[in-house]
Amino acid sequence: MIRCRDIHKRFGALEVLRGIDLDIAQGEVAAIVGPSGAGKTTLLQIMGTLSRPDGGTVEIAGSDVGALRAAELVRLRNEKIGFVFQFHHLLPEFTALENVMIPALIGRRPRSETQKRAAELLEWLGVGHRAAHKPAEMSGGEQQRVAVARALINDPAVVFADEPSGNLDSVNREGLHRLFFQLRDRFGYTFVIVTHDNDLAAMSDRRIFMRDGLIVSE
Repeated sequence: MIRCRDIHKRFGALEVLRGIDLDIAQGEVAAIVGPSGAGKTTLLQIMGTLSRPDGGTVEIAGSDVGALRAAELVRLRNEKIGFVFQFHHLLPEFTALENVMIPALIGRRPRSETQKRAAELLEWLGVGHRAAHKPAEMSGGEQQRVAVARALINDPAVVFADEPSGNLDSVNREGLHRLFFQLRDRFGYTFVIVTHDNDLAAMSDRRIFMRDGLIVSE
């Protein structure tokens, strides 16, 4: 699903990534772990096309990301990639259902079809009863499940998650972790997760340990 070769990234004089080679298989739940400052989030952003490397190549589902024009990159990101972050980033003025629908509407999918799929996702994720509620009316765990539904609305090839449970209590954290594996088992989604959570890392198919801008063990 993902192939990274010789990825380098600098911020000024600081070399954050120093030659990363990494393959992620389809249907895999891979956890990227390591101390703060290891380059985990930078690597995730590069794989997710939110940042460009200074050197090296990234392929997603067979597409060389670096060779794509701007419009093609936007289309790839919208159609093939889902994102879940530590903070849900739901738009406060919209309901849960509307928040989930937004990526599909940006991709010009029919509104009626999008609304039906969004409602189905919310129901499957256990927050269907919150479809008409705005973010301020939901708990943190409910908001994060809505954010997961939003990441899945376009049926992406891969979901990138950056500390997705870092802002949740223990009960909601465990529920979210189980959810990722249920989604993988039922729908075949690929997950790449940056986490400091040892329980989530232990559950994953593979732990990729980073230090000082390098992968030091898997």
